[in-house]
Amino acid sequence: MRKTFNALDISKRVIASRVSEGDICIDATAGRGNDTAFLCELAGKNGKVFAFDIQPEAIESTRRLLEEKGFAERAELILGSHTDMDRYADEGTVSCITFNFGWLPGGDHTIHTQTETSLEAVKKALRLIKKGGLISMILYYGRDTGFEEKEALLRFVKTIDSEEYSVITAEFSNRPNCPPIPIFILRE
Repeated sequence: MRKTFNALDISKRVIASRVSEGDICIDATAGRGNDTAFLCELAGKNGKVFAFDIQPEAIESTRRLLEEKGFAERAELILGSHTDMDRYADEGTVSCITFNFGWLPGGDHTIHTQTETSLEAVKKALRLIKKGGLISMILYYGRDTGFEEKEALLRFVKTIDSEEYSVITAEFSNRPNCPPIPIFILRE
């Protein structure tokens, strides 16, 4: 039975409530391009989306999807680490930053996000996000990877200044096999 209510559904609903025409957005982990395309659609013709990935396969997959949807001009694809996002946007100017921590869907599971660079990127995202903006993170973990990163990110989000940000962590309590964990950080 297919689960009709999943981490991506939750994430898309929250993101759609925070991104408007003309906004600047960042897809910190482009993957297959689905979040990049979704952000391009929401930000519209006057918006801009920066999408990062360290894997050429992910950037090419994202490029193909954006061309197919007619969004190629709305995005800048960067073959590089999400830790470089502060080179592309100024502090306090980004409406939404998405992260999907883990591995490329359908890709090599030995290549996955790393705890140290993921924490660095989230810290930069906190500075880039504007008031009223959102950071959406989904933690994918399982098999032999992602547990250390998951625990480090869950610890870190509890330390974020509650005067400036609200952090919501949602877990699927009754789903087996390491279900993804959505986390939302809203800048007040």
